[in-house]
Amino acid sequence: RSHCIFSMEIVHKIWSGGNRTQLRSKVNVVDLAGSERQKKSQTSGTRLKEGAMVNQSLSNLSLVISRLAFLAKNINKENKKALDFIPFRSSKLTFLLEDS
Repeated sequence: RSHCIFSMEIVHKIWSGGNRTQLRSKVNVVDLAGSERQKKSQTSGTRLKEGAMVNQSLSNLSLVISRLAFLAKNINKENKKALDFIPFRSSKLTFLLEDS
């Protein structure tokens, strides 16, 4: 079990009058592994560790999305400084999706 990220970057180069302009687009298609409870799945050993890692990365993704949503909603408020740290480096998943 794991997450799958398909990233596609499109670069359109435009030459006009000796000047070069680039338009860049990036699309991420993400397939997230589902979380599960250890007691219900009755896993052990390597599968248990995999499940724990999947659950941890999903929790980190949830935290990042919550912080981004909060900052977007409260962008003009003075308390922004207290919560402007977004933990993108908490997991590989959030680190890879940081620029999205």
